[in-house]
Amino acid sequence: MHDLEFDHLHVDPGDEINEVAWSTDNVELTTVGIDIGSSTSHLMFARVHLQRLTTALSSRFVVVSRKVLWQSPILLTPYLSDYTIDVDELGGFIGGCYAYAGIEPGDIDSGAVILTGEAIKRHNARAIADLFSEEAGKFVCASAGHHMECQLAAHGSGAVALSRGHAARLLNVDIGGGTTKLALIESGRLVASAAIAVGGRLLVEDPKAGLTRIEEPAREIARSLGIALALGQPLAAPDRERIVVRMVRLIMRAIDRRPADELMGRLLVTAPWPAAVADRSFDALTFSGGVAEYLYKREKRQFGDLGFDLAHSLSHMLAQRRDLPPVWDPGQGIRATVIGAAQFSVQISGNTIAITRPDELPLQNLPVLALDFDLGDEIDANTVAAQCRSALARADVAEGTAPVAFAFPWRGDPAHARLYALAAGICAAVPGTIAGGLPLVLLVDGDIGMSLGRIIRNEIAASASVIAIDGVQLKQFDYVDIGRIIDLTNVVPVIIKSLLFK
Repeated sequence: MHDLEFDHLHVDPGDEINEVAWSTDNVELTTVGIDIGSSTSHLMFARVHLQRLTTALSSRFVVVSRKVLWQSPILLTPYLSDYTIDVDELGGFIGGCYAYAGIEPGDIDSGAVILTGEAIKRHNARAIADLFSEEAGKFVCASAGHHMECQLAAHGSGAVALSRGHAARLLNVDIGGGTTKLALIESGRLVASAAIAVGGRLLVEDPKAGLTRIEEPAREIARSLGIALALGQPLAAPDRERIVVRMVRLIMRAIDRRPADELMGRLLVTAPWPAAVADRSFDALTFSGGVAEYLYKREKRQFGDLGFDLAHSLSHMLAQRRDLPPVWDPGQGIRATVIGAAQFSVQISGNTIAITRPDELPLQNLPVLALDFDLGDEIDANTVAAQCRSALARADVAEGTAPVAFAFPWRGDPAHARLYALAAGICAAVPGTIAGGLPLVLLVDGDIGMSLGRIIRNEIAASASVIAIDGVQLKQFDYVDIGRIIDLTNVVPVIIKSLLFK
């Protein structure tokens, strides 16, 4: 069963279908999603069926079905002695997955590579990117900071869909190898997130060789308890238990959204919870990440780290907390990640767009920052600017370092005062983009692209490079390619790549 918000066709395999008619309105893609993290890495192949909307003359394709073709085993991300990722071993693992799945790289239509934790550090990210350099046009490569990881986990685990389906407020807690990421979700909309450096693989111990991995957050926690940690030395069982209990109390403090104590303040990797959500109740807790596999009893094996111990201690503490809401299973734990990137084209009329520097096109793989402005009769530029800055922060994007695409719906009268306030607010949020000559890309669901672009160039920021395109509907975790203007028809092809979640 599935619930889609648009009309679409179900075809009986026994029906006789005109091949040309079918291919006009249907597209099938083979995709791959690759998740490379601090602790684990894995990939998944899927087939995605896209279908043209049944609205008259629509050129928009939407995903109507997805089928997982093959998913890899979970690989403990390989490290060299200097704590950099062993790219050769990682590349061998990925190549082996293609071979086991019986899929050639040339068979892949589109893909997504998600880098998190250690993988996004510069010395690792460059080497990992080289693995996919030949497929650069096909692959979205997303470096996920902590806030983006919170969102990915919330979507990928199924918590967002669960919240939307039940019109519920959920708190998703993703406990991974290096961090615990929390996301507060209201009726399918993520409203706040936070992350703390507490995870299952901050310590790794070999029965014979003693401790083989000690991450700095683990040293912080151990020091707060008066415990000395040393590579090659065993960790005494009572000390192990004390460290685990302290970690669980830190996780519970984050769940309770209480102010950070001194230790938690040192371990926070994002800003603390916003004051506005500190006292909001929620209807259920959901868990994802590797530790969730133990919580939901889907995994029994142990890997020399703290994952099993964390889950065991956390389950006992949850059972004692009668004041907390129930725990729901969102469906995915360690595989709370993308399964691929769907891809489809939308033709945009050249009559209502503004492109000040056509020679800068094409642009590839721009991350979409979805905005939901309150477009009343009077638009406040300061509020617009604040929302744009918040969207940049949620996506862990440093403004002015690379082009991004703001996407938002437009409603109401296109009066000059309203358009000017909107344009002024957007420009106030991206001074680095404008000063650096980077493209300011605005993708609007409404017919104001040309007007908005002209106001920015003629009245607010004459030096700005503006690409304002309307008639496009986008969402968070979309990426876009913007092609060159097609001369005769004066249209711009826009390729929308949507991260798909299992």
